[in-house]
Order: sequence, then C-alpha cells, then structure tokens
Amino acid sequence: MPNILPDTRHPDALIAAQSDQQAVLLWLSEFIDRPATLRSYRKETERFLLWLTDRHKSLQAVRREDVLDYQRFLQAPWPAERWIGPARPRQHAHWKPFTGPLKPASIRQALTILSALFSYLSEAGYRHGNPFKLLRQRQTLDTRPVERFLDHAAWQAILSALQHLPHNTHREQLQAARARWLLTLLYLTGARRQEVAAARMGDISQRRQQWWWRVHGKGGSTADIPVSDELLQALGDYRHSLGLGRLPQHAEDTPLLCRIPGQGKDSLHGVSDKAIYLICQEIFKRAASHCEDPQSRSQLLQASTHWLRHTAASHQLEAGVPLLMVSQNLRHASIQTTRRYLHSEDEARHEFSQRHRFTRSE
Repeated sequence: MPNILPDTRHPDALIAAQSDQQAVLLWLSEFIDRPATLRSYRKETERFLLWLTDRHKSLQAVRREDVLDYQRFLQAPWPAERWIGPARPRQHAHWKPFTGPLKPASIRQALTILSALFSYLSEAGYRHGNPFKLLRQRQTLDTRPVERFLDHAAWQAILSALQHLPHNTHREQLQAARARWLLTLLYLTGARRQEVAAARMGDISQRRQQWWWRVHGKGGSTADIPVSDELLQALGDYRHSLGLGRLPQHAEDTPLLCRIPGQGKDSLHGVSDKAIYLICQEIFKRAASHCEDPQSRSQLLQASTHWLRHTAASHQLEAGVPLLMVSQNLRHASIQTTRRYLHSEDEARHEFSQRHRFTRSE
C-alpha cells in the first residue's frame, strides 16, 4: 500500500470534494465558459493525476520534491511505451498522454497551470500550501525577436495560393471564399484561432461611422479591434458567398466563420479552432508548393496558425503602425511583448555596428 499522508483539509474547507477527482473537476468547472482554457487545463491536470497514480500519491501528499521530479519527467516521459504515442482521440484504446518530450515553453505552461490548481485547492482548504510556488523564480520576459513569422515572399505565396484555389464546383467556391476570409481576418487583426472560432457576426458593429470587432479573448477579457475598410470589404464578400447581406446585423448570431453547408441545409454552423488550424495548414502547403524562395518555403512548411498572429504584428510595425497601437490591437499585457516583433530595430543595430571597426583607414 502507498504511504499516503493524512488528510490535511481544514474542517472549514470551502469545497465539499471528497476525492482528488472531485476537487479537480470542481476547479475545471470554473472555466466552463472558456472552452480553450478548459481543454488546456484538463489536459495538464489529467497528465499530472496519471503520473501521481503511478507513484501512488494523492494531491494532498504532493511536496516540492514531487514537483521537481515531475518537471524532469516532462523533459523525457519514461517509460516511453507507457507515456508516449501518436496523437489519437482520448477515447482511442491506444491513446497516450504525450506525443513526445515537452519543450521548455510547454513545461513552463504545464507547471503554471498546476500551480493555479494547487493555489485553488490551498485557498479552498482541500490541502495545505502550494509546492509549485517554491520553484525558483526566473526572468520570464523574453525580449529576443520572434522568428516564427512569415516574410513578405512567403505572404505573397499565400496570396497566390488563395487566388488559385479550385472553383469548379459550388462547394469548392464556398471553400475558397471561406479560406480567403479566414486568412484576411487573421492577417489584418492578429486574432487567435480560438477567438475566431468563438466569434459571431454580430460582434462586428459600427460606432460613430467606424467599424469594430469586439473580441472575447484569453482570461474572459474583451477588447475592440478596428475593422479597416479592406477587412470590411472582405467580410462583405464572404457574407455574399453565404447568401447573406454584406453587412452584419445587430446582435446577429451567425458564426464569423462557418462550416460549408450540406446539400439542402440552410442553417449555418461555426467551425472549431482545430478546423481553422487545418484550413490554414492546407493553404500553407499549397503556398509552399510553388514558392521559389527556399527560406520562405521553409517558413511555410513550418508555419502554424499562430504564425499569422506574429506575422500580423511584424508587418504592421514594418508598415509604420505605432508600437502602442499594435500592442493594443494584439491585446498584449506588456508593450515589451510587442517590441519583440520590431525586427527593424535589430537590423538597424546590426547595420550601424559595421561602422565600429577595429582597424581604421587613415
């Protein structure tokens, strides 16, 4: 039998959970209105609970040493045959918790999520203290330039790929219109794919002769993003392809991005964030297939949907949009985060460094 530490709950605990599973499910229920956050938190807590089960430990018995052990475990889950396997649906008989060792950023995210769980359990009186907070604090602000963005040659290849999408059937025409709208939306706004998946047409509205998109973002926050004339034109074109009027109506519940309607079906349903990812991947592959520049082709083959957010920031700054405004549009908590996309600063610094020479001509 495992050596489980005694129950440390205070008699005045704020939750009535009688097991780790109940406590975790209660914590996860706090995020029921944030589907993307819920999925991420559920994945990390399930991994940790499976690891604790293998060690015959409960959440109440977790100490700092366990946290450090788990941190090392995430770097190389072992035994690999028990923990690592190809990506499969959770219900699959051969599902594994990991597809491979986690990268440092993913490990930090996992520990941050678990720290939030343990803070909740500690505050609720389910256990005493949060051992994750004892981890050595490090400077987490990375001011290095972001490299995961598409240069202008890669972006031109995407525009060409969109222009040459098949249009032979009505379904192909709908798919092409949707892809063009999606890429336009992501590029001009820098929105996250989860934000697009959750958005409705009625989130775009007019105030004082200007159009704005009210985005429901991370952590339940909301923000207004300017809708340029070009973006409004693209929206009108997409709505026309769906048989809708060019401008959204007040509080219109139509999804901002829709599934391709089935034959004889008039109702429009939204797409998932996973579907958005797959649509973008298809466009990236098509663009890479006829991109002549090797560096740009390599970018397209590596790119994910989030690269479009980085690209939007980088290209806005290159176009002369003020740093503060780009930061507001992308809803960064710190302007220093946005500064990482200002590649011109580093290029200019490198150019001027050439003037400082060890040997000088007389």
